[in-house]
Amino acid sequence: MPAEVRYVAIGDSFTEGVGDELPDGTVRGWADLVAQGWADSRGEAISYANLAIRGKLIQPIVEEQLERALALRPTHLSFNGGGNDMLRPRTPISRVADVFSRVLRRCDEEGVTMIVLSGANPSAQLPLSGLIQRRGDELSREVTERIRGRDDLVVALNWPDAELSHTSFWSEDRLHMNSRGHHRVAARVLEALGETPPADWWRLQEPDSAVALGRGRYFREHLGPWLRRRLTGTSSGDGRQAKYGDWFSVEPRNV
Repeated sequence: MPAEVRYVAIGDSFTEGVGDELPDGTVRGWADLVAQGWADSRGEAISYANLAIRGKLIQPIVEEQLERALALRPTHLSFNGGGNDMLRPRTPISRVADVFSRVLRRCDEEGVTMIVLSGANPSAQLPLSGLIQRRGDELSREVTERIRGRDDLVVALNWPDAELSHTSFWSEDRLHMNSRGHHRVAARVLEALGETPPADWWRLQEPDSAVALGRGRYFREHLGPWLRRRLTGTSSGDGRQAKYGDWFSVEPRNV
């Protein structure tokens, strides 16, 4: 019998699944896809929880989600954070990486296999693209250095994936991946786990429903509200609860 899998995900909008909206308005995202793909590949049900909440900085992610996740006694914990911190130029990248190291240490202490992800690179399509690229590169280097020689980790790095930076993988807000992007990330995670993802997840052939917004509309609908939240100290995640705060069983599909 295969060993039991209990997988919990923590993080921000990337892990919550923002950008991969289903017809009923709920979000899915790469972590949900990994849970289903993992069960399908194994042919066995897995337990899954997702505590990620959009808009969170890396420190609140760890303070609010990490110990709650570990209390579930998972076998695997995925962590990604720092994307929102990276967009704040005054936040030292080394401080972000220090928080990552804290998560790694706690997983080691609890005997949990950590799934390490870096986010995809949206910089080419965003204002201040050069600054975002440099800070993302720096964070990627810091994290890579801290996991050097750790063959016991599951590592799925998306920042270096140049193809994933193409606009066809991103939603109209230019900051979150669309369904194609989330499927490609899920395929990378499953492959890193030693499982077999559906081949079409790497380049999902879905109609491109994203709207190429003009400068004015993009500012009104996305950049402007984002800037207002920064100025007022609010977050898109304020008042939100984790979508899967406790275990539920993901059954394999007949594939």
